Amino acid sequence: YYLLFVFPGCRLLAVELTSSNTKPVVQEFQSVELSCIIKSIATPDPRIEWKKIRDGETSYVFFDNKMQGDFVTRAEILSRTSLVIKNTTRMDTATYRCEVAAPSDTKTIDEINIQLTVQVKPMTPRCSVPKAVPVGKSASLHCHENEGFPKSTYSWYRNSEPLSPDAKSSSKSHNSSYTLNPATGTLVFHAVHKGDTGRYSCIATNDAGFAKCEEQEMEVYDLNIGGIIGGVLVVLAVLVLITLGICCAYRRGYFANGKESGESYKTPAKPDGVNYIRTDDEGDFRHKSSFVI
Repeated sequence: YYLLFVFPGCRLLAVELTSSNTKPVVQEFQSVELSCIIKSIATPDPRIEWKKIRDGETSYVFFDNKMQGDFVTRAEILSRTSLVIKNTTRMDTATYRCEVAAPSDTKTIDEINIQLTVQVKPMTPRCSVPKAVPVGKSASLHCHENEGFPKSTYSWYRNSEPLSPDAKSSSKSHNSSYTLNPATGTLVFHAVHKGDTGRYSCIATNDAGFAKCEEQEMEVYDLNIGGIIGGVLVVLAVLVLITLGICCAYRRGYFANGKESGESYKTPAKPDGVNYIRTDDEGDFRHKSSFVI
């Protein structure tokens, strides 16, 4: 296991790292050990560093023999080089690099990457169920949550019994016509029938756990065709009566404007002592005045 370089009178080692688990998985809020083991080294006091790489950005976790950032209160070095993270969060999902520098070795530095995955339980999904749908119409039910990691898959229940992803493969749902998408949580009834009435709920599931939304009632009802036709006829009859009433009112003169009585125009009275004479040449009126003494 040691890398040996043979020279006259001496043997030198090259620093080499290994890990018992390069892809650890842990659930959120639990502790995890990131294994970094020195397989061989000659330098008695090597420099040890841990770095975190997430979304293309690199930050220090352990540097200059001290924890950095938010790891100060929830991480520690174990067995000289391994890193223990306590109370993990979803933001701890990243690549962690263990680096060991050994100036006295023939190979002065080595590093190893640890890919940490922090699983997050699903939150209670948001469910949308129509309250009432007429027979023969389509209906869409939706279920979704965006907190879980890895992404959740979805299953639907009617009256606390699971709905099969394929309606035709289930003896209890062979009369139903629906499509269930476990990846999106969408349940679509293409043409509901009375048997689809019930209490519906959805469960979101991933490797970390599951969560369920509350049951919601969906009623499938028959359309009253006779009542609809009767209502339309009543409305038409009312409109006809209103129209006839307006016509009769016009004929009886209820909507006519009152006629003006008397002359609509009166010739202005001539002032005393003024006579108006029209001349052929001028084409307009001239006046002359007479004075009475």
